Amino acid sequence: MIPTTHGDRDESALIKKETLVDNDHERTTTVEYCLVGCDGQAHRTGMPDAPSYFCAKHVHRSVAVHIKEWPSANGAIGSFG
Repeated sequence: MIPTTHGDRDESALIKKETLVDNDHERTTTVEYCLVGCDGQAHRTGMPDAPSYFCAKHVHRSVAVHIKEWPSANGAIGSFG
């Protein structure tokens, strides 16, 4: 069961999209679900239907961020002045 904006739903009733960002500074994973039968462009193109959600029937988003190394601020600080 997946907690959604419409209450708990069986995972088989949802479309799942996972993304991963893994570089020297971070490892971020996202899991998004929308309702099966959604005809939003996001499923055809991979681009969100709107900036705030993956598709028109988006019902759940989870994000996990692991910071590997904080970016150095020294370069940015030295450029001001």
